[in-house]
Amino acid sequence: MASILVVEDDQVFSQLLTMHLEDLGHTPMVALDLAHARKLLRATTPDAILLDQQLPDGYGMDLLREIKADADAPPVVMVTGISDNALVIEAMKAGAYDFVRKPMDELELDTTLNNALHSHRLSRKVHAISRAADYEVDINQIVGKSPGITRLLKTIGSVAASQASILITGESGTGKEIVAKAIHHHSERPGLFLPVNCSAIVENLLESELFGHEKGSFTGADRRKPGKFELAADGTLFLDELGELPLNLQAKLLRVLQEGTFERVGGTEILHTSARIITATNRDLETMVKEGSFREDLYYRLNVVNIALPPLRERMEDLPLLTEHLLHKINQKLHTQVKNISEAAWTCMQGYPWPGNVRELENILTRAAVLCRDDTITPDLLGIDSSASGGDNSKAADSESSMLELISLDTLEERHVRQILQHTRWHKGKACDILGISRPALERRIKKYGFDGS
Repeated sequence: MASILVVEDDQVFSQLLTMHLEDLGHTPMVALDLAHARKLLRATTPDAILLDQQLPDGYGMDLLREIKADADAPPVVMVTGISDNALVIEAMKAGAYDFVRKPMDELELDTTLNNALHSHRLSRKVHAISRAADYEVDINQIVGKSPGITRLLKTIGSVAASQASILITGESGTGKEIVAKAIHHHSERPGLFLPVNCSAIVENLLESELFGHEKGSFTGADRRKPGKFELAADGTLFLDELGELPLNLQAKLLRVLQEGTFERVGGTEILHTSARIITATNRDLETMVKEGSFREDLYYRLNVVNIALPPLRERMEDLPLLTEHLLHKINQKLHTQVKNISEAAWTCMQGYPWPGNVRELENILTRAAVLCRDDTITPDLLGIDSSASGGDNSKAADSESSMLELISLDTLEERHVRQILQHTRWHKGKACDILGISRPALERRIKKYGFDGS
């Protein structure tokens, strides 16, 4: 279950302790003195440490202070027979998780050790979540020098430090979340940036995701769970795909905006949040208000500052910079070496309307980089038809229709997944990166289409 370092000079006691830990399923390591303990700690990081005070070459307290100098240090439980009450205080002040006296009670030790391991795992998990959620935002992720991008950067600089609610609008793939991250980053708010995709979570779980829930509030709620409004305190909560928010949750969101208060699902405690709300949508909320599917009062509360992102087709002068930026990113992620785009491929890209915007550009470049056999992308690797842009394309459309193979989406997906698996020589991790899906999702498709690895 866990690796435990036992620092104990009494060989009989350490042997008994080792046997007990092995019976619990742990993997113990034993050091009979400080020198050996330091050597083991240089080579490995145990999940927890049981540390004696009186050792042949020094005191356990000295090692405790060295260990706790590391911010991500494992928990240390002092286990000693010294009857010095001042030592207890000193050890706890120095960062010991707990203090157990000899002769020890096995149940006390087991409980203390289990609690220490659980606490450390939880703290590491929270730390990892914090690092993942509080994205390191590089303003250079917003790429371009067009007038539209310049206006966008000016707006970010003007509104970042304010408390105003911001609504980011634009077509899918225009980079709404990147803009929200940049606003949070430049706001210098001390809390986290937490994104929630309102369309990716089923309605009956979305309320819990936003506001949290109490134990027993619904089937499967086996413990209290804080919601995103709690976790984003003093930070930024980014609600993407806002147009998908159900009417009942729109009312609760309005209350949070008006009063700064909410309750967990199944709870009665009034909770407060100081999180800033940034929302985004690719839908026409004004039309939804007229149709009655979106609350008018909520719309005006959220739309204090509106940032409209231009589609890629309206800032084609940024295409060279975007392409260079994305290829660099793709090469780093997939360890490819694509550096050039042929003149014919570039002509094709410039004539394409990019309905999926920057996200589509990244996907197409990723596919091309994976399939590219040298360092240059050619038109056949892009898989796009530049004749789809404006103008009189009736002849091109007729020609395309005559050549179109009428196949189902399933068949198209089967062919594409097989092609990627064959290209990666059935390296499922690389295939998942290219396809943009999880490992379980890939396994389901392999089973669905009966692929045999050949």
